[in-house]
Order: sequence, then C-alpha cells, then structure tokens
Amino acid sequence: MWEIRIAVGRDPLAGTPRQRSFTVHGTQADAEAYRDRVLAEAAAARLPSARHLDLARLLQAWLDAEQGWKPSTRVGYRSVVRFLTADPLGQHRAAGLTPHVVRSATARWEHDGASIAVVGGRLRALRSALTWAWNERILPLHPLRGMRGPGRPAPRRPLPDTAVGALLTAAEMRLLEVHANHRTGQPTILLQRAEQDLLLIRLAADSGARRGELAALQITDLDGRTLHIDRAISAGVITTPKAGRGRSLTLGAHTADLWHQLVETWDCRRQDQPHPEGPGGLGPWLFAADLGHHRRLGAEVLGHRFARIRNEAGIPGATLHRFRHSVATTLVRDGKILDAQARLGHADAATTLREYAYVIPGTDTHIADRIDDHLDQCRFKRRSPD
Repeated sequence: MWEIRIAVGRDPLAGTPRQRSFTVHGTQADAEAYRDRVLAEAAAARLPSARHLDLARLLQAWLDAEQGWKPSTRVGYRSVVRFLTADPLGQHRAAGLTPHVVRSATARWEHDGASIAVVGGRLRALRSALTWAWNERILPLHPLRGMRGPGRPAPRRPLPDTAVGALLTAAEMRLLEVHANHRTGQPTILLQRAEQDLLLIRLAADSGARRGELAALQITDLDGRTLHIDRAISAGVITTPKAGRGRSLTLGAHTADLWHQLVETWDCRRQDQPHPEGPGGLGPWLFAADLGHHRRLGAEVLGHRFARIRNEAGIPGATLHRFRHSVATTLVRDGKILDAQARLGHADAATTLREYAYVIPGTDTHIADRIDDHLDQCRFKRRSPD
C-alpha cells in the first residue's frame, strides 16, 4: 500500500501548505504511474481551455509535469522553454499551430544565426510538449503530427589518429615535466592531477565513455581489464548512464595497467602524508580533487583539464566527446556494429547505425565495376545509321 501526497496550494487564512492524499494498492510502479497521472491531471486543470491556451503556458506545464528525465535533460529543456517563451512563437495559440507557422519561426531562427543542431533541439522540445498535451487530452489534436523536421546536422567527426597521438604525447610530456619540477618543491596535488589527466585521455580514447560517465568512475569499477560503467553525472547529480542501464567492456592492456599502477601509487602517497585526507584508505572516486580521492571532480572540470592538454597539443577542435566518435567509427568501419553498440552503451544497434552508417565501407563494388564495363562498351559502340 502506497500513500501519495500532492501539494495543491496554501491555506488562504493560515498560510500553511495544503495537500491531497491518495492511497494506492499494488507495486511501486503502479503507485508511480498513478502519481504521474494525477500530476498530469492537476497540470491540465490549472490550464485554460485549449481554445485560449498559448504555447508558452503549455510549455511551462509540460516542464512542470513529471517526465522522468535525466537532470541534464531537464536543464536543457528548461533552457529551450525559456527561449520559446520569450520568442514570438510562444504567444501563438497552441491549438492553432500549423507546420507553416513553425517553419516560418525556424527560418527566422536560422536567419538569426541558429545552427541546424540548435533549431533541431527547439523543434524536438516543441514536438515533445505538444505530444504530451495531446496524450493528456489537453489539446484535441496534435498540430504538428506528420511535420518533417530540419535536415540532419553534419556527421559527427572523430579525432584523427594523429590528433589522438598528439594528445597522449602532450599528457605524457606534461606528467614528465611535473615529475621533474616535483623534486624542487612543487605541491604533490599537481603531480596527482597530471597523472589523472593522462589516465583521463587514455580512458576516453580506449573506452569511448561519455564525459559524465568518466566523472562518475570509481576506483573499484575496474576488475582486471573489465571496466563496469554503472553510473553517470548528469547536471551534477549521480544517476544511471544515458541508456538507463550499466555496461561492461574490456580495456586495452596498457590502459588497465596504467589505472592499476596509478591507484597503487596514490594509495602509497596518501599513506606517506603526515595527515592523510579522509578516514580509512583511499577514497572511492577515480578522478578527485584531493589526495585521498574523497571529493570527486565534476564533468565540467574534466572538460577544463582536457582543454589544457588540448591547447598544449595544438589541437583546438578536440573534445573529450570526439574520442567517443573515434572509437565508434573504428569499430563500425570494421563492420563490428554490435561491438560498437555495446561499447558505447547505445540502447539498440539502430542508434549506432543511424549515427555512424556513413563510415561503413561500400559494398557495391561489383555494381560499380558493371557500370564501368558498360561505359567502356558505349565508347566503342558505333552509332546506328539514321
């Protein structure tokens, strides 16, 4: 038996919060489904009739409803809703939207400098909000059903092999430099940061893990050479990976050896400190801000650290996420679609194919040869007399 309490405002006299309580019998999933339905009905009840409902108010109701999003997804949608609310499109009546109205808005956004990716993100949020409103019977119809979105952005670009090599070399040189200066009194934490930076680049290039997954790694996540990715950082919150479930993959021998050697070094170094940080042994986090590894780094900090190595390597266009594309294209080019799906943590192989099919080598060589032979025959064939 589950009890659901929902705030419905404040008592006008006492000023205390007012709640409604519901009792549900069944599983936790039954209770959560009932809660979501009650919240959606409450959001719809606060809205005016569909005839007078403008898009800005509908978008806000969609944002306030329980959607089960990842924290970073909610942050992104909140930013899009803020833009659409201030845009002239937000004042348009939701039920009166037409593909023509939306296409005019997208043309205006593109004229103002918005990229295809940005326009596509706004349209995805708009379509999702309208679908929610239609499913909850807030709108009598889906005004954009069947409307095609903008063209897909250019294929995701992997890092060239030369760039990967330059980044690894820059991280190694940085570590050697810090080691040399450490004997002259440089703080120990700087040495540990340089070691973490090298491991970060090696892991990103080997595993293809997302930045939030790298930031959430714990020291015990590596068993021999098997890496278990069971968590991710989303808008500063620890949650599951993007696909909603964990995955396991095998690291290269050099990457796994580097991980184990550094962990052993960090543990010895922590014990040598006059006042070791944190209780007990080495803390849980692989990438940490302290010698004891008790304070994990945020995903954005990993991005800043990588940017420093990238600048030293002289590769301004490199990002941590492009390592992921390098891993994907290497596997897909070799025809290992399912291996790429498993390593990247895609929900299904269709996602992998949709994003990386462009690197699959052509299988129509025999067709090209047949056309080539036909063209050669055409050159020598005499024209028939008139």
